Amino acid sequence: MGLLQEQVALITGAGGGIGRGVAHSFAKAGAAVVVAELDVDSGKAVAEELQALGARALFIKTDVSSKSDIEAAIQLAVEQFDGLDILVNNAFAPTPNVLLEEKTDAMLAQTLDSTVWAAWWSMKAALPHMQARGGGKIINFYSIDTEIGAWLHGDYNTAKAAIVGLTRSAASEWGRFNIRVNAIAPTAMGATFHKLAEENPGFAEKSASMRPLGRCGEPEEDIGPVVVFLASEMSRFVTGETIHVDGGLHLPGYNSRPAGVPIREY
Repeated sequence: MGLLQEQVALITGAGGGIGRGVAHSFAKAGAAVVVAELDVDSGKAVAEELQALGARALFIKTDVSSKSDIEAAIQLAVEQFDGLDILVNNAFAPTPNVLLEEKTDAMLAQTLDSTVWAAWWSMKAALPHMQARGGGKIINFYSIDTEIGAWLHGDYNTAKAAIVGLTRSAASEWGRFNIRVNAIAPTAMGATFHKLAEENPGFAEKSASMRPLGRCGEPEEDIGPVVVFLASEMSRFVTGETIHVDGGLHLPGYNSRPAGVPIREY
């Protein structure tokens, strides 16, 4: 019996990167997995991968910046698998990497829609179904970028700070429903990492050297098991926590200042 046997999980943004790694970890732990993904090709591919592992899996095209899409995905998951036990809010829609003064209202709105509002809508939609099951587990995604004030990510940093507030509020209030709510701050070799490594020789080696563990994370082998832990009865007395899953990168942090930006401009 796996740690998540007979559990039903919905993972947003599971069509690639960390989301795909978590989906694979969940499937191997025995869960039925709903791949809530905007990209049809990648979403279908991951669902087929999970089915090949022997898992029950379903792809649902989902734009997490749409409340109706999220609500429909959760309802369909419940109809297909007779309930919902686990919600993983991983997806977000990135905006251009530009300085804070160049970030637009539209960029901030897009980021808030795909992170804070997406988590808010999905958590509220999942609540009655988790109550019907006698409890549930929610795992939200935070980021080290917020802690260091990463350059060029002003809107993202703002949104992820709000995710921590939402996570703690839900953990505080929904514990009475036996719903545990936690967050993780992961870094791993997803699609963005591989793109940067291809475009910037030495990027992968430098990234690994910044971490006390001396290597970069694998989505399935390094991130997935921590999410499985938070979704399983192994963490039955853990709620309101934020766990860094980054090889220790949060200890030294990192300098994100772009090359060429003057120290003083006045």
